[in-house]
Amino acid sequence: MSDQGKGSASTSAAAPAPGSDTYKGWLFKWTNYLKGYQRRWFVLSNGLLSYYRTQAEMAHTCRGTINLATAHIDTEDACNIVLSSGGRTYHLKASTEVERQRWVTALELAKAKAIRMMNDQSDDSGDEEPASQSDRSEIQGTLKTLVSKLDDLSTCNDLIAKHGAALQRSLSELEGLRVPVEGGEKIKAVNERATLFRITSNAMINACRDFLDLAETHSRRWQRALQYEREQRTHLEETIEQLAKQHNSLERAWREAPTLAANTPSAPTTNKEGSERPLKEEASDEDEDTEYFDAMEDSPAFITVTATENTQHRRSQSNLSGASGGQTNEWNQDDHVSPSCNDLSGKEMQPRRQRRTHIPDKPNYSLNLWSIMKNCIGKELSKIPMPVNFNEPLSMLQRLSEDLEYHELLDKAARCDSSLEQMCLVAAFSVSSYSTTVHRTAKPFNPLLGETYELDRLEEFGYRSLCEQVSHHPPAAAHHVISQRGWTLWQEITIASKFRGKYLSIMPLGAIHLQFHSSGNHYVWRKVTSTVHNIIVGKLWIDQSGDIEIVNHRTKETCQLKFSPYSYFSREVPRKVTGVVADSGGQAHYILSGTWDDKIESAKIVQSSRGGTGSEGKQKTVYQTLSPKLLWKKYPLPENAENMYYFSALALSLNESEDGVGLTDSRLRPDQRLMEAGRWDEANSEKQRLEEKQRAVRRRREAEASDALDEGREYEGYQPLWFHQRRNSVTGETNYVYKGGYWETKERQDWSMCPEIF
Repeated sequence: MSDQGKGSASTSAAAPAPGSDTYKGWLFKWTNYLKGYQRRWFVLSNGLLSYYRTQAEMAHTCRGTINLATAHIDTEDACNIVLSSGGRTYHLKASTEVERQRWVTALELAKAKAIRMMNDQSDDSGDEEPASQSDRSEIQGTLKTLVSKLDDLSTCNDLIAKHGAALQRSLSELEGLRVPVEGGEKIKAVNERATLFRITSNAMINACRDFLDLAETHSRRWQRALQYEREQRTHLEETIEQLAKQHNSLERAWREAPTLAANTPSAPTTNKEGSERPLKEEASDEDEDTEYFDAMEDSPAFITVTATENTQHRRSQSNLSGASGGQTNEWNQDDHVSPSCNDLSGKEMQPRRQRRTHIPDKPNYSLNLWSIMKNCIGKELSKIPMPVNFNEPLSMLQRLSEDLEYHELLDKAARCDSSLEQMCLVAAFSVSSYSTTVHRTAKPFNPLLGETYELDRLEEFGYRSLCEQVSHHPPAAAHHVISQRGWTLWQEITIASKFRGKYLSIMPLGAIHLQFHSSGNHYVWRKVTSTVHNIIVGKLWIDQSGDIEIVNHRTKETCQLKFSPYSYFSREVPRKVTGVVADSGGQAHYILSGTWDDKIESAKIVQSSRGGTGSEGKQKTVYQTLSPKLLWKKYPLPENAENMYYFSALALSLNESEDGVGLTDSRLRPDQRLMEAGRWDEANSEKQRLEEKQRAVRRRREAEASDALDEGREYEGYQPLWFHQRRNSVTGETNYVYKGGYWETKERQDWSMCPEIF
């Protein structure tokens, strides 16, 4: 190897002493035989050794990282260090032997800590819930600190023994010297080793001092704390099942109790004098004892009243319809929507092909979810190996395509002359995509990298849809839909999900774009968070919560939608959605209301005024509206849906075999097909085979990237087949958009460019 760089300093730039959490400094790294050793800035932190070309690069570009937990540390000569892990090897050189030994000491300490952390994580039961008492949390943290300090002492002891032996050998050699020149070199070596011995000894002394200080402070609490932890764990194990039973009993009692407000939230009733008032006000006297629960609700910032002949104000603060009084009219009878929106229903063409209406019934296989999930708390859901028992026989790409179930809303919106009326229909479409999730608690299959799914309904409904999995970690899918009825929709969705022990949060990241061809109106919005409850015990149920802002970037009109989270203590309608459509100046024109699992209505605002102060001290706006008009109504589920994963009519047809689809289409995925047929054991085996095949491909790509980096070559990495990254001129974001060619390739039936992923 080249000796380049020996004369240059590799000082650690005020690096902490070995044994601390972070160590930084300059070292020389072997690159290739042309460039030899090159000066690089190395950072050792949290068991990882990373390097950069300069210190400034730490903010944005890491050139490489090696995990010390699985690394082998070796020293070739007085100044060289060799690190190897998983086929990757770093040849490093320090300017002096003392500097080299400082790095070796820091690396060995960091490796020991990384191995301990890895072992602790593998032995952890997965219970990451915070302690119920502050002193328990303090004790546990101190215990971990003491154990870490004790391990540091052990590691330092080993290092002192090794360096002491080296010092002894140097002294022995010094005693036998006779030549003055050689004696001077040996004395220099002895001095360097003595310096190293002093550095390591100081590190051990500091660790001993920290350990003794902590032990003296907390030693009297150990036995009491340990006994308390044993009692609490036993008590928790004994009571969790009983609590779950009580929880389910309360849920059943609440759902079976007659609640007039929930059953008929907006139906008016007539008293003896002939005046009308909502049923919810009738029941309010009975609910006075639970009025204090209102503080837990996130009440809307507005109140709506319906304009009647007597202009009598009937309050409906958060009702299902959003405006009490009067019967809701169907959207094709809407008297305040332009006639151009109502000429077609969107389903006037009957399908030319008979789609399937059933799949094999779901087998009744029992499996303990908690036994699998207890070790997965806090982990990314896409990285947890799950059997197909928790899946439904559809992929995430097919679930994305289900957003088009109510495509007729967009067909109708494309014919609207008014952009505000168009916004109402777009908002209803954004809510309709959640209607299929109310009973769908099973997990869709994670698509393989490069997997695609096409939904060709051109002859039946005028649109074509294509999805492709463009990234695996993090999982991301690109979706593109074009309709002959005047609109184009595209999106790139990354699913971020976390298992929290009691519930599962699913957070779709990425924007949805919708553009209408004739007007050029460009709408953008994002999805809300989905939560699956009762993961440990009880019946699974799903909820949607959060806010959606839909923006028309051409006219600057907006729609603010609020998905209210479900609460046992709330007297509101479950799964409630409310919204306001406003123009570019912020003036409200329409009120939207309903539920995400049933229907959405709109009411045109005729007058607004400032109302009274709410429970939160904020003044609310009172909107006087016309009678609400129905925008969207959920289709009933097919017969026997409860035995077919609660699939809708569209979902039942998504995995139906079709001729001529791409070789990477989800319909051809064998584990998914076996699961649909009820052969779950075979499906589990096939799922493991596909996932291992994908891991092997990923490891090969990582090795190619590492080789290219070491050789100074550019490595392009994986590129999707049908989508490419482009910057959006409207939002300024960079995302994957359709680059064309799929439908032409399907027409030619030339799939030679498709990777073999199944």
